[in-house]
Amino acid sequence: MLAAVETAIADQADIVCFGELATTGYPPRDFLEFEDFINSSNELIEKLTEASKDIAIVVGAPRVNPVAEGKDLFNAAYFLAEGEVKHVYDKCLLPTYDIFDEYRYFEPGSNFEIVHYKGKKIALTVCEDIWNIENENPLYTICPLDQMMPAKPDFIINVSASPFNYNQADTRIGILKENVARYNLPMFYINHVGAQTQIIFDGGSLIMSPSGKVFEEFNYFEELQKSFNLDEVIQADSENRQNKEKIEKIHDALVLGVKNYFGKLGFKKAILGLSGGIDSAVTAVIAARALGPENLRVLLMPSQFSSDHSVNDARQLAENLGIQYDIIPIESAFKTFEKLLETQFKDLPFNVTEENIQARCRGLLLMAMSNKFGNILLNTSNKSEMAVGYGTLYGDLAGGISVIGDVYKTEVFQLAEYINKDAEVIPQNSITKPPSAELRPDQKDSDSLPDYDILDTILFEYIEKRKGPKEIIAMGYDEKLVRRILRLVNISEFKRHQTAPVLRVSPKAFGMGRRMPIVAKYLS
Repeated sequence: MLAAVETAIADQADIVCFGELATTGYPPRDFLEFEDFINSSNELIEKLTEASKDIAIVVGAPRVNPVAEGKDLFNAAYFLAEGEVKHVYDKCLLPTYDIFDEYRYFEPGSNFEIVHYKGKKIALTVCEDIWNIENENPLYTICPLDQMMPAKPDFIINVSASPFNYNQADTRIGILKENVARYNLPMFYINHVGAQTQIIFDGGSLIMSPSGKVFEEFNYFEELQKSFNLDEVIQADSENRQNKEKIEKIHDALVLGVKNYFGKLGFKKAILGLSGGIDSAVTAVIAARALGPENLRVLLMPSQFSSDHSVNDARQLAENLGIQYDIIPIESAFKTFEKLLETQFKDLPFNVTEENIQARCRGLLLMAMSNKFGNILLNTSNKSEMAVGYGTLYGDLAGGISVIGDVYKTEVFQLAEYINKDAEVIPQNSITKPPSAELRPDQKDSDSLPDYDILDTILFEYIEKRKGPKEIIAMGYDEKLVRRILRLVNISEFKRHQTAPVLRVSPKAFGMGRRMPIVAKYLS
């Protein structure tokens, strides 16, 4: 931030802005309960205050509540100038839904004074404060900007931590356009970029003209700093937007998510099991692009049920990516476990138990390589499989981070096509062959699951749209099929509670944004 301040001063800017809770990162969660953590944030504010002698600095940070009543902290935006704290605005609207849990930590602000600086009046707000226009949001009873308008501000600054999902950019612009239309003021909207475990921030900061046009939309998934002239923003009547399709945004988000997960934890190298199927192929490409092919290693672990073309497809992908690969057949390990359990299993037929043993053999080998060489295991399960429990705990569900766990199988196919748009990176056979776990002779996913086109549609209605079984059946889907799928989702909750954090790219991802009880039943 200090480097950005120096750049802004060199650009002869009057104000430089950073995002919501920029001193701590978002979400800091229970770090906020540590006094030492808050002191560290306050020390950063002091350093930035010292750096504000030649420029004003807007920065988000937690602020200690000076009175005994209410929560201990406010989610604040500081306005620093002339080496002093000139103004502090406390966030009024505290989201407590999906991934958000701000009311756990923060007291809502109630002071709506504006900032006076260099002859201008500024309406300073924090993220959610602009999302209740005309009090239309049923979660809130006040509209902060309405409270500020009697002071007749000249422009609006909003510092945000707005997480990515593939719909968010359009939703965000829609909200800003509504604000600008209501208040007829230019708006400067500053958003984070980067990933915090499973939550990804896409940047996409926005400069809005009073005409309601997007004067500038920053690049997605890229840290940027730009200077703007207020008069030019006020007079502009042209639109300047980023144009990216859903699958491209998902791809870029996943690359950033993997890159930041490793970078922020100090990890460098990853490992995964490469089966020749589409899920592990897409995960491998994402990882290679995030970490560099020299930092990715894959294991090909064929069993007696694996087809030759699967091994060849996996080998071809590894060579296409220029990544290290090892082939370790698991048949002998599997037979050893069969021999060990021979007395207990006696003459019982081959079933899912033996399939899971194979998956766990592979998980054991991957974790052994991870422990020995320090490569962090990437989970390759997709959202469709995670939803219905089509995966093995301590086997193919193992990993430090779930890369495509918020990507439905049908979207994985689209990602593969996007990856191959300029040249064949993923072998075409991995895309076109029927999906299979290859854990028994001639196995196909369709033996256990409906076609993914149907499955994913029903899952989307249940998970993203939160529709109950009666509502989904009323849409025309077979009742037995709907109830079977929803039952699989519900009884698999215990598995999802034991799997890796999932990189969030949809409006409703597994993990902290979808909090379901394990043992409770919901029937309709």
